[in-house]
Amino acid sequence: MAEIKDPENTILMELKDGTVTIELLPDVAPKHVERMKELARAGAYDNVCFHRVIEGFMAQTGDVAHGNMEQDFNIRRAGTGGSEKPDLPAEFSKLPHDRGTLGAARSQNPNSANSQFFINFKDNHFLNGQYTVYGRVVSGMEHVDAITRGEPPANPDRMISVKVAADA
Repeated sequence: MAEIKDPENTILMELKDGTVTIELLPDVAPKHVERMKELARAGAYDNVCFHRVIEGFMAQTGDVAHGNMEQDFNIRRAGTGGSEKPDLPAEFSKLPHDRGTLGAARSQNPNSANSQFFINFKDNHFLNGQYTVYGRVVSGMEHVDAITRGEPPANPDRMISVKVAADA
């Protein structure tokens, strides 16, 4: 496990194979970081599925409205929702979408990010300047690499729990 420098801005995401430690970047995207911590502290991300996992691209999760339900119908709807909180304004930066970075998922509207996010499997620089980067995996990327692929996967992997390290 990585050394945690700033527990208040570190996320511990428990997956089936182990813990993924994510360093949040409040100096780069403060509103996105605050939203993730708020939803993590509320338990909203617990048991939410990875509904869109594309080999050689990224793993997307965080639909707190639909992603924690077991029925097939709701798995198919996962990816269409967010939280009850208002959408976030884009916080684009010069940070590249490198392997292991956390990006804010959104619709065509740049100011529509809410609760969903993705973790890049590889450098995806074509996303630079179009999606907010607000964190990076500092340990456990091998667990992200092991997430079941599919759009949606037939039996999607889930975030077992998501906690702010300061609270763990």
